[in-house]
Amino acid sequence: MIEPLLLNLRSHDILSEDEVRDLTSVIVKERRFSAGEDVVSEGARPTYSTLLLDGFSGRYKVLSDGTRQITALHVPGDFVDLHAFLLKQMDHGIIAMSACHVAFADHAQLKRITEKSPHLTRLLWLGTLVDGAIHREWIVAMGRRSKKAHLAQLICELFVRLQVVQRTNGSSFQFPLTQLEMADVLGLSLVHLNKTLQALRKEGTFTWENRTITIVDWERLQEIAEFDRTYLSLTVEPR
Repeated sequence: MIEPLLLNLRSHDILSEDEVRDLTSVIVKERRFSAGEDVVSEGARPTYSTLLLDGFSGRYKVLSDGTRQITALHVPGDFVDLHAFLLKQMDHGIIAMSACHVAFADHAQLKRITEKSPHLTRLLWLGTLVDGAIHREWIVAMGRRSKKAHLAQLICELFVRLQVVQRTNGSSFQFPLTQLEMADVLGLSLVHLNKTLQALRKEGTFTWENRTITIVDWERLQEIAEFDRTYLSLTVEPR
């Protein structure tokens, strides 16, 4: 059941059989969510952390005027709220962007791992560090890149992350977000998003049809985005 997590962690370092057993042992239950449901609510104090097994989810904040900003997208293999293990109270919500299948890791069992298995603890910690690195890239893209480069960067990132957990099909991947949700991710109006999509389509870099994104010109897309996967730490080395 936790194969997406294992693929994710093994993209950074080697896991022992004991570590795989330890990871399996922390899962106490699983659940499915429909698109639009809160997986974890803002203000909650969960006693477990949520592992995404299938689907897309997003971290989000809602302002007093009702506008929403999606601050992160999560794909299978991601612990969407591992930091809640230490922070205790959620300062944001996590929503299912599509139908999602999740597993819950008990915090008491995660604490046992931190006390018993320092290497596995470091690998789980690395996951939160990569989350932070992704946030930095998003901030740079939103603040300093052109809208076209920002969108190109997001597509490059998602393609690579989904490749790691074997959720791509050649140069294509399923992308269930609507254009309105994509606008919330990029911090754009729907009108500006449409203009940006048209500009990238004219470049012949990708297509987005029937909830599927297909990369047509990977080199050009990376060039527009100035995409460098270093921040994803996808090298297998001792951690």
